[in-house]
Amino acid sequence: MTILAFAGALRAGSFNRKLLAVAVEALRGQADIDLLDLRDVPMPPYDGDIEANQGLPEGARKFKERIAAADGLLICSPEYNHSIPGTLKNVIDWASRPPGNPFKGKVALLMGASPGPYGAVRGVLALRQVLTALGVLILPASVQIIRSGEAFDASGKLVDPKNAAQVEKTCAELLLVTRLMRD
Repeated sequence: MTILAFAGALRAGSFNRKLLAVAVEALRGQADIDLLDLRDVPMPPYDGDIEANQGLPEGARKFKERIAAADGLLICSPEYNHSIPGTLKNVIDWASRPPGNPFKGKVALLMGASPGPYGAVRGVLALRQVLTALGVLILPASVQIIRSGEAFDASGKLVDPKNAAQVEKTCAELLLVTRLMRD
């Protein structure tokens, strides 16, 4: 079983990249993890003229291939203006262009970390809406890390054992549901 795991944030020190690392560690040894940095699949802002004249950009083709090869998705995303980051929306838009929809039938676990008191919950809800429209089965449980500036220690581990347990629990759910969907 392969899980494609990526953060919706590009910033190297992003709290969502830290959260992703914690989740990937929880999955390690139980599935093959395809850890993706969105910087490795660069693409311009979606433009129908580019698509019509040149086809999908190389980054979009690579991203689409990695989604198609995965059985499940793990996405840790910040919240920008009560929604998902434009970069994340853009890569999803490019990857969903025909032919084919690599998202359809995938299982996804969504997580978010935010320095504020809501833990990126509105961003995760917006991401849930977009992915549901593409045929992704989103797990009901998600992880929201509030006050993320205080949530991680110097080594990147979650300070609160309840948060760490929630990551472990939801990652186990991702594995279980993905296995059930595959079989």
